[in-house]
Amino acid sequence: MLAELLAGSLQDAHQRREVISTAAVERAALKREPTLDVAAIFAPRERVHIIAEVKRASPSRGELAAIQDPADLAAAYERGGASAVSVLTEQRRFRGSLDDLDAVRARVRVPVLRKEFIGEEYQLLEARAHGADLALLIAAALDQKTFERLAEFTRQLGMTPLLEAHSKDEVLRCLDAGEGFVGVNARDLTTFTLHPERFGELQSLIPRGTIRVAESAVATPADVRNYRDSGADAVLIGEALVTKHDPTATLESFLNA
Repeated sequence: MLAELLAGSLQDAHQRREVISTAAVERAALKREPTLDVAAIFAPRERVHIIAEVKRASPSRGELAAIQDPADLAAAYERGGASAVSVLTEQRRFRGSLDDLDAVRARVRVPVLRKEFIGEEYQLLEARAHGADLALLIAAALDQKTFERLAEFTRQLGMTPLLEAHSKDEVLRCLDAGEGFVGVNARDLTTFTLHPERFGELQSLIPRGTIRVAESAVATPADVRNYRDSGADAVLIGEALVTKHDPTATLESFLNA
């Protein structure tokens, strides 16, 4: 499934590049205002940081929420105390778009993460051109040379890479890729099964000073508390927020866990 998702995202990026050249996207990226100080915003504090996600659908759950106005949802997240907003831009299985990223960036003052299956520099230029402060890079989707090259390019554009791992080997690969947030995803992207214990098993490999992000397998405040107790600096939450009637109140309950 992961290989299929990456191939689809690269094909979609190729089609966009036929309309908007790499040079044009690069010019747009360089004209953007500087990225926000993500490191300062995610500085250690008593309460966990939450990255709240704009997510319409997923391969494992299908349609989750219509989300007619992603900017309104992102603003609700900001009111609820989110430290950042993640925007899924993959269009085939997650029903996202770069228009969603534009809308969210224009509305909120917190950092914005482009969550996408990224495999080439063009997609990172797009992320910066559309206002992203962070970009997701998945270790399992890339060979190490490409992973490290894209992580470095992300930093050159002023963004922070969120380096995602699912195993001990992938955590070590993330550390070899240099500075960035390190995320441990409880969801196996080949089978889409959940392993909530995975973050606790792997977090000790991530050195102090690196922001440790727990991803997936969050349904209740107790899940957030368990991640925090296991050493998470931040928790990325999508489905548990977009499926609720009041995402602001839900987010506040997670922060107070």
